[in-house]
Amino acid sequence: MSIRDVLIVGAGPSGLATAIAAKQRGLDYALVEKGVLVNGIFNFPTHMVFFTTPELLEIGGLPLVTPYEKPTRLEALRYYRRVVDACDLQISFHEKVVEIEREDGVFVVTTEDGKGTRRARKARAVVLAIGYYDYPNRLGIPGEDLPHVSHYYSDPHPYYRHRVVVVGGKNSAAETCLELFRAGAHVTLVHRHATLGDSIKYWVRPDIENRIKEGSVAARFETRVVEITSSGVIVEKTGGTGVDADPVRETIPAEAVFLLTGYTPDVELMRRAGVECDADTLAPALDPETFETNVPNLFIAGGAIAGRNTGSIFIENGRFHGEQLIKVLADRLEHE
Repeated sequence: MSIRDVLIVGAGPSGLATAIAAKQRGLDYALVEKGVLVNGIFNFPTHMVFFTTPELLEIGGLPLVTPYEKPTRLEALRYYRRVVDACDLQISFHEKVVEIEREDGVFVVTTEDGKGTRRARKARAVVLAIGYYDYPNRLGIPGEDLPHVSHYYSDPHPYYRHRVVVVGGKNSAAETCLELFRAGAHVTLVHRHATLGDSIKYWVRPDIENRIKEGSVAARFETRVVEITSSGVIVEKTGGTGVDADPVRETIPAEAVFLLTGYTPDVELMRRAGVECDADTLAPALDPETFETNVPNLFIAGGAIAGRNTGSIFIENGRFHGEQLIKVLADRLEHE
């Protein structure tokens, strides 16, 4: 079995930027992706508009051309396909990493394809550019796995004239409520805090606040979901009931439920590889300058370094991680 210089896990923007840097430095690399190209962006809402400007999404020195001030999901997908073709990157799609072990200083990475076939790959170094969007924060409540419940939202059209409950209070929940409302759905927002999150896009906040104020979008603040049934969402008021008062429960009718409560990286994969992750924040132990973890020659790039604090790493800053860590790795391999 041949031994690569570096195995890169994840073909999102950070993983692609890492592969480009590895190729430019003459390293023998392999890039595996458990889903499709930029799988996280692919799973974003169909009509999503990025918060940032086009140049801040660019990698490999290739411009992202758009007639709009802010690029759309569709334009981003098209752009990253063009990057892969222009840089002639070799990617193994639908190949999920299930185990990372070390033998005599070399990593043995076991992968599994969609048919269940396993393969072992060897590399001197591994870069985990696995993001966090594939692992939703689960509520751990009855009914969470019912067929009409999802941790992802894509398109409003199927929910025309449907009663929909959206759980969450940050940007994704706000935008989802607005899209559903404008597509003719009857929407209720449920949020455990008293107010919406601070990270909501500046042009979205007044829109959602006004829709709630006028009653176009119903809202339940200081409220948590305790159970989901086939026909409704059972919620419990958490604020304003008094210390000795019994919690106030309500059943909100719903034909569809979106639990947009955030996401975290695949911490278990990192821990099985030997990476120390904080018990509370889930942040992996790594050098912020080199992105090398406590496991020698195992690096992390992009959103996976954020742990629970996913709002700290974006494409805009994560796209530079690969170039920095590949420089460290290339210099190290050159002197071995």
